[in-house]
Amino acid sequence: MARIARWTALAAAALLVAGCSGSSGDDGGNDKNDDAGRTPGAASSSDAMPGLPASLTSQKLDWGRCKATETGPAPGGDWRCTTLKVPLDWAKPAGETIGLALIRSESSGSSDDRIGSLLFNFGGPGGSGVDYLPPYGPTFAKLHERYDLVSWDPRGVAASEGVRCRSDKEVQAAEAVDTTPDTSTEETAFLKDAADFGKGCEESAGKLLGHVSTTDTARDMDLMRHVLGDRKMHYFGISYGTELGGVYAHLFPKKVGRLVLDAVVDPSAGTVGHAENQARGFQRALEDYLESEGQDPEQGSQKIAALLKRIDSAPLPTTSGRDLTQQLALTGIVYPLYSKSSWPALTSALEAAEDGDGTELLAQADSYNDRDASGRYGTTTHSQRVISCLDDKERPTPEEAKKRLPEFRKISPVFGDSMGWDTAGWCHDWPVTGQYENPEVSAPGADPVLVVGNTGDPATPYEGARKMADELGKGVGVQLTWKGEGHGAYGSGSDCVDSTVDDYLLDGSVPDDGKVCGS
Repeated sequence: MARIARWTALAAAALLVAGCSGSSGDDGGNDKNDDAGRTPGAASSSDAMPGLPASLTSQKLDWGRCKATETGPAPGGDWRCTTLKVPLDWAKPAGETIGLALIRSESSGSSDDRIGSLLFNFGGPGGSGVDYLPPYGPTFAKLHERYDLVSWDPRGVAASEGVRCRSDKEVQAAEAVDTTPDTSTEETAFLKDAADFGKGCEESAGKLLGHVSTTDTARDMDLMRHVLGDRKMHYFGISYGTELGGVYAHLFPKKVGRLVLDAVVDPSAGTVGHAENQARGFQRALEDYLESEGQDPEQGSQKIAALLKRIDSAPLPTTSGRDLTQQLALTGIVYPLYSKSSWPALTSALEAAEDGDGTELLAQADSYNDRDASGRYGTTTHSQRVISCLDDKERPTPEEAKKRLPEFRKISPVFGDSMGWDTAGWCHDWPVTGQYENPEVSAPGADPVLVVGNTGDPATPYEGARKMADELGKGVGVQLTWKGEGHGAYGSGSDCVDSTVDDYLLDGSVPDDGKVCGS
């Protein structure tokens, strides 16, 4: 899924709240010989959650058939849905609550072999786990034999108090805003659009806007773990889900069971660093694509940059009657880079655009922006922005962004301008203050966490995996490398990656730190 200008995919100094459960000093136990905290029934009484009322810790989940959502029909089969109550404000755990939508399919194997629940977060931030987990069920069939597969819509997302900051007509109108302004008039329009988006989010979310941080969601996860009946957290996080997993490990190191972090967000990067990383990652993926086409990467990049400049001056017509703007064209280029299997579609779209037809690039952009044929847009980009702008304290000014543009262009002649301007526009004039410059993920005393990096990952460049492993701490972060292409490694065609992850999750077999799986 996409951001309007900032990209990520789907498949902090963490603030410790006094009086709430799960600080780094919790007493949940860290016995590495306890069969990964297997808990066929409810969590034991020793799994106390001090400071939380019994109305939360003792709630019984009423699992029933799932209903259709805004984006798709109800999943059939063994999928069941429910709602978990969590505090609106974790600083006031006995106060107002909100509901989180959960989905689960119980383990398909013998109850004697069941390990517990395996939670999934597919990224964003803003991705709906309720929508995304069922289609990915076959990918996790082996894990399903011993785990209940569980996911959820985090607070502020889809069925969990989801935020919609703009109408569909307003979203489409905003596509005409130039996100790489060349004049003072364009710059004023760009910043006004950003500020208006924030105002729309504030009107939609109200007081929830200040309580949708990654830290809030990590605390939700621990209550979820407890209510599901697991003494330890078993978790599979992808893309932004790796940041969420790292924050959870920091807050609750003694509750860490088997955590897999795949397609890793660099925890040491702030707003500018993240934008630089993504510009670098997408440029690297684009050059790999160009090489596969027999083109010189530098010359091919300059040719695409020239095409985008022409589109900036004169948007391309499409068969839909909508114009292909520069930003939509850029998004249409980004989308196929997430998977090597989509590279032929990128070739066709670029050739058509060179001939003056923007239809194929627009179709790619619409898929990435979750726009259907009737003109309805999903809300992932809305939720993504409210979460990331509450997380990120760094607020570069337009003047600072402009000064950095030469460096961004040096990193990527194709993506640099957009990512550079995005540092100022993404959270411009945002209604709430950000919480941290970069997330705290150190987890001393936690069980080993498997960190999986892909050398050709466009959205979360490979270097972030090593940084995550190092920041988790010695003996905790264990890195696995795949020499592949696309966003994420597990289920992408590498038997080496899949078997290593499966062995870790199913048997607790921890690979050597630095293990490499070839392409």
